[in-house]
Amino acid sequence: MGMFSVSAVVMIAGTRGSYALAGAVTAAGLGATAVVAPWTARLVDRHGQAKIAVPATALAALGSLALLLCVRLGAPAWTLFVSYAATATTPNLGGMSRARWAHLLRGDESSLHVANSFEQAVDEACYMLGPVLAAFLCTAFFPEAGTLTGVVLLVTGMLVFTAQRSTEPPVRGYGPSKAPLRSPGIPPLLAVCLATGAVFGSMEVVTIAFADAQGHRSVAGIVLALQAAGSCAAGLVYGATRRAGSGSVEDRYVWCVAAMTTLLTLPLLAASLTGSLPVLAAALLIAGMATAPTMVTQMTLVQRRTPPGRLNEGMTLAVTGLLGGIACGSAAGGWTAEHVSPAAGYGVPVTAAAAALMIALTWTRPTRT
Repeated sequence: MGMFSVSAVVMIAGTRGSYALAGAVTAAGLGATAVVAPWTARLVDRHGQAKIAVPATALAALGSLALLLCVRLGAPAWTLFVSYAATATTPNLGGMSRARWAHLLRGDESSLHVANSFEQAVDEACYMLGPVLAAFLCTAFFPEAGTLTGVVLLVTGMLVFTAQRSTEPPVRGYGPSKAPLRSPGIPPLLAVCLATGAVFGSMEVVTIAFADAQGHRSVAGIVLALQAAGSCAAGLVYGATRRAGSGSVEDRYVWCVAAMTTLLTLPLLAASLTGSLPVLAAALLIAGMATAPTMVTQMTLVQRRTPPGRLNEGMTLAVTGLLGGIACGSAAGGWTAEHVSPAAGYGVPVTAAAAALMIALTWTRPTRT
């Protein structure tokens, strides 16, 4: 799953010569996912993970293959948007995994904190290895190699995951519970997710464009992997840290978002003042250290505010917010990198993080008071 976005950007930009088009296509696909994913998650909660996730993954795989063929055959640009939008049925694997942890560790908040932190670290490891593998395959072999490999890995991984029936949470009736979107505290939390996603989407496209401008497109995946590596390490440390006396979850969330906003100024300064790819890579490594703690705390808040029996839908809504933000950030970052400069593009994630911080401060103030 960590390969698809980078593979699409490299594949489209390499064959069509436009990062703006590549960013717009990935934005359209992520936007479609933001609309479809909650419905997929609702079906998962209602009918079970294995019964829904496997056919949904098959449909998404067909969409990726259609994109590959359209790029390979030189089809019109609109076909790229339609094909990538068809990948919107990809199930939220992270949400399903966290739902299993919540089922197995219900009532044990300390263990659940460790499990959520571990899940985030695993996610970061995937997004650390995925871009590296995608960039290597697309540049060393042929532009469509990353997408093709990603399809094979996605289908195989989902089949292996859904085969583990012993940990799958039981299907529960909805009863009179509210929809997660209407639960107290969820809408503003989704707004923060939207702004946070814009950070991720813009950072990815801008970094690829910056590396390409330096004549090192092939190492763009490695540079992005350093950011994920910093986040992965921070997630493991955060999970192992005792939370006693550390304040409420809302307080920790505000501090995490504030740290993310502050650290994201480092890539902007590195790109603008030095223009050096190694310096930028070091800045991304440090900036990534605030990502996992932010995401772990965010998912903890979502779990606490989601009605019983609809946990996968609630977490998918959070991921949907992230995907919507990634779509906007990807488009904004691609446009800025192409029409202004790749270095100026790093101002987009800083702006998005600042917006996330303002929303978090406004939302959590009544709770903290």
